[in-house]
Amino acid sequence: MYHYYSCKGLNLASPCLLDDFGPETAPLDGVPLYVLVHGDPVLGRGSFKVTHPGQLEFPHSLQVLDASRLPCPEPETPIAAALARGQLTAVNMDRPNWQSVLDTEPKAGKKRVNVLAIGDVGSTLLTGLKLLGADVIESIGICDLSDQITARWEFEMGQITLPWQYDAMPEVEVIPPEKLFDCDMFVFVASKGIPPVGSDVKDVRMYQFENNAKIVTHYAKMARNAGFKGLWCAVSDPVDPLAKTAYLESNKDENGVFDGKGLRPEQVQGFGLGVMNARAAYYAKRDERFASFLTEGRSFGPHGTGLTIANSIEHYDDALSQQLTELTVTANLKMRQIGFKPYVAPALSSGALSLLLTLRGEWHCGSVFLDGIYMGVKNRYTPAGIETELLPSIPDALYERITDAAEHLKEVL
Repeated sequence: MYHYYSCKGLNLASPCLLDDFGPETAPLDGVPLYVLVHGDPVLGRGSFKVTHPGQLEFPHSLQVLDASRLPCPEPETPIAAALARGQLTAVNMDRPNWQSVLDTEPKAGKKRVNVLAIGDVGSTLLTGLKLLGADVIESIGICDLSDQITARWEFEMGQITLPWQYDAMPEVEVIPPEKLFDCDMFVFVASKGIPPVGSDVKDVRMYQFENNAKIVTHYAKMARNAGFKGLWCAVSDPVDPLAKTAYLESNKDENGVFDGKGLRPEQVQGFGLGVMNARAAYYAKRDERFASFLTEGRSFGPHGTGLTIANSIEHYDDALSQQLTELTVTANLKMRQIGFKPYVAPALSSGALSLLLTLRGEWHCGSVFLDGIYMGVKNRYTPAGIETELLPSIPDALYERITDAAEHLKEVL
């Protein structure tokens, strides 16, 4: 049985009595309902959109992805009504400062996007946002250690326009580091040291982790100090561990103690799964054995080792899926064998295209906080919070692969 309160014009349901929230009151009709759930204060999810009543009983685990693995309790009338309206949000009441979720209201209209580091990936991503983002992006700020690089790309982007429609695309401007978090979406594309083509490094992504994690830590603390309320997007490799690094480091005080005063876990997302999904589609178009992926397939897990490609959810074939996964994971090595760094497709499929889908509130591939790590899944942002796709039933063999991927990510960080 839940206790109901009215808070800041919202409905609040709690499994226990709450102090400082006034007397219990009947929920208002048609108003969003926030349901408090218990969870680990550090590794539990912060908040998310509820699409199945069983997600309130298992809010933090991978079970939220699979309806067949969730219990089906009969929800109380106010919860059932909010669920039907798409206005039910779960909030982890054991997280420090959980009440801040109630103050979070999506900004209407076009958004400001700031991009850090305009190298090969950053400049390609920037070009995609400039050309395709007019419907959701107001303007784009760019920042880099090199003033020469930002001057070049401000100059280049300023000369990309439609004739006689000179304001049809978002403007690009150079910004200093202190203004990086004056935005709605911060895109981290910084990276220190990518092994040259022909090197003996087999796992390029993990090679980059130690150095890139140090950079992420610096900017995560900047976000904390700025009281950043937008979305932190990790695009640099390895995407998933760096997303978790940003979340954890932003929530540590000057003594390194977790205090929950930084980025909420749902404020951070990793953008690396988009290109893996696109690479699987590339092979599926060229080999009839994998064709089912184009209409029935899914991708899960990290951008790299642990990636899980499913040829089909309804007609899952583990052997075929393993083969398609292997082709997808090693596609970057094939590009290196050709003689080039594999950055164009990632910058566009994982970067620009996925970021734009995110801003539009549409389904995309990205890593969200689940089971204590950032796990790549199909998801979207809604007024009720981040929503992960709920599949009717995930085959056992596939679910095992997904859980194995989660365990791999836990070992990394």
